[in-house]
Amino acid sequence: MLLRGAASALLRTSTEIFRSCPLSTVRFVQQSLRYSRKNRPFSTSVCLCKKKKTSLWLQLAEGQTMDGNIEEILAPLRLAVKEQGDLVRQMKQDGAPDVDITKAVAELKARKRTLEAKELALQPKDDIVDRTKMEDTLKRRFFYDQAFAIYGGVSGLYDFGPVGCALKNNILQAWRQHFIQEEQILEIDCTMLTPEPVLKTSGHVDKFADYMVKDVKNGECFRADHLLKAHLQKLMSDKKCTAEKKAEMEGVITQLDNYTQQELSDLFVKYSVKSPTTGNELTPPISFNLMFQTSIGPGGNMPGYLRPETAQGIFLNFKRLLEFNQGKLPFAAAQIGNSFRNEISPRSGLIRVREFTMAEIEHFVDPNEKVHPKFPNVADLEIMLYSSKAQTSGQSAQIMRLGDAVEQGVINNSVLGYFIGRIYLYLTKVGIAKDKLRFRQHMDNEMAHYACDCWDAEAKTSYGWIEIVGCADRSCYDLQCHARATKVPLVCFSLTSPHKTVNVVQFEPNKGAIGKAYKKDAKLAMEYLSVCDECFITDQEQLLNETGEFTIETEGKTFKLTKDMVSVKRFQKTLHVEEVVPNVIEPSFGIGRIMYTIFEHTFHVREGDEQRTYFSFPATVAPYKCSVLPLSQNQEFMPFVRELSEAMTKNGVSHKVDDSSGSIGRRYARTDEIGVAFGITIDFDTVNKTPHTATLRDRDSMRQIRAEVSELPGIVRDLANGTLTWAEVESKYPIFEGQETSKKDTNEE
Repeated sequence: MLLRGAASALLRTSTEIFRSCPLSTVRFVQQSLRYSRKNRPFSTSVCLCKKKKTSLWLQLAEGQTMDGNIEEILAPLRLAVKEQGDLVRQMKQDGAPDVDITKAVAELKARKRTLEAKELALQPKDDIVDRTKMEDTLKRRFFYDQAFAIYGGVSGLYDFGPVGCALKNNILQAWRQHFIQEEQILEIDCTMLTPEPVLKTSGHVDKFADYMVKDVKNGECFRADHLLKAHLQKLMSDKKCTAEKKAEMEGVITQLDNYTQQELSDLFVKYSVKSPTTGNELTPPISFNLMFQTSIGPGGNMPGYLRPETAQGIFLNFKRLLEFNQGKLPFAAAQIGNSFRNEISPRSGLIRVREFTMAEIEHFVDPNEKVHPKFPNVADLEIMLYSSKAQTSGQSAQIMRLGDAVEQGVINNSVLGYFIGRIYLYLTKVGIAKDKLRFRQHMDNEMAHYACDCWDAEAKTSYGWIEIVGCADRSCYDLQCHARATKVPLVCFSLTSPHKTVNVVQFEPNKGAIGKAYKKDAKLAMEYLSVCDECFITDQEQLLNETGEFTIETEGKTFKLTKDMVSVKRFQKTLHVEEVVPNVIEPSFGIGRIMYTIFEHTFHVREGDEQRTYFSFPATVAPYKCSVLPLSQNQEFMPFVRELSEAMTKNGVSHKVDDSSGSIGRRYARTDEIGVAFGITIDFDTVNKTPHTATLRDRDSMRQIRAEVSELPGIVRDLANGTLTWAEVESKYPIFEGQETSKKDTNEE
């Protein structure tokens, strides 16, 4: 039956197969069929073999069994992605023009997004959190709220309340423990204000931008791609919209990330996009740099920016950090701090904001020794990996042993693999659900030319799959850029055999020609050429051969160098001391996004009571580890409340005393709602019996045990530290069924 069902899906007419695909996808598949017929065997047996490999057993990557009908729906979309992936590879092999390859890659990404959107749409509905109810709880209990609310609020800026602040601090403390302490990473804290030349060198000044449109009358700004998407979705919802027009607009939406400025402008005109708030005309799209610009000092002569990331501060302090590490590689540095991006239209709560906390690591390693000695510690982890090959073949993510992924070359090297494993362990420790976490590899067209390999930790939320951590092997690009700009060598040295011979590539400037052209500035150009690395020299040599010239910038001046001014010299030399430019492995954590994902993955509604919601935060990161609750406001309970509170403080256990009026059940619900992991209740048995005991309640199971008051702070401390589990507590202490004495018994005694 399975094979017959798969065969029937594959043997449909082309009209049926692409009914669920955008019109642009259908056209591209038709083009791909024409592109290289001899390399495209298409038969039932071949496709069924492929089906058997990827989905014959109809197993979802998330571990759920997929219904045959669902796989039938996805089959044509998978086929469309595979066809386009094959086409892109074939075009690259055949040396097709770059413009054609770019268009084909854009179509591949569009099809991939269509497939992922359909996969998410077909997921069981009970797997999706009630976002409205969750956000109501977050706002009502002041986890966080929009900043400057009494002045009307500012989009993309948020203030964290007591509970949110405690949760965030615990997430960061867990990060410090997991990475900085366990990996002996060097932590630094750099300024947020950054002079313009630094960000010019890193590429942020020229490339860190989005397209924006403005209301011509009131100047209100909108992000162009978001506004166009919302406008098209509104048009598509109109009953008068034809199927062909709807398919055309779906095609536009799936390719929004790939349009040029002029193409976006043409689409705004074609679909008559107006301001959604006033109906006024809009300006054509313009490029808008996402950094907050300022000036440093009273004169305004030194332009600067609020940093868009924390990484640059680490690169600029590389020499000092290397000295601190006795000049040895490998070593890692880390920084936790706020970064700023002037988003045109912030949205999705903590996911897209203008000010956010990052935690970044830069692991510096010898490029010839990318082997991590501790990789065996994580090699047996089984992690959901979504490789670039799977993405271009229309396959789902698959669970894979990390050691196998490195051995098979799916992950480039064991240093990158080690950090992927450590990131996985951290994220699952702080509350990210394992079955909603995957690592997606960047496709070739997504990666910068200098990057060796890049993986994003992505979490499944009600917004779809969102990136929460990036982990990239950035080679030596950043250090070399800053070394060229400052003429300060950012390298380390190692003793080598006197017989080691290396190939050297360097610029050979014609001093006379450069001096004649640039007079007193010629020295700047020659100093710049003297510190250029092999990769940069090779790139400029290609430009020199193709166009006869290339341009360099240094200290605010631009130099156009021609073939008569500079050439490239290659030779060999014997080294006694080798100069090494380290490669960088960079894990980058978005703390706000991690927090939001934890909210979604731990939010629950009590069975049988829709009004009782709670967050099942792991005790490690819970805002408060324990609540202390007297059964009532009876004054006999107060000495025990004070004793427990003081003991908790001495044990370093964050706790919350709730001695307010209201039933004990209502107070349990209040503490559950903010994710307090455990609750101690002082009742009449505590007062009436010796030794004095109290109950300890587990938030998730709502089960309780009874233990001596003096023991409880230590138990909670160990539970919060992860050295003790609730199951172990239940096996050691009696389960609480109900108190045996009452206020009446006390009076009689």
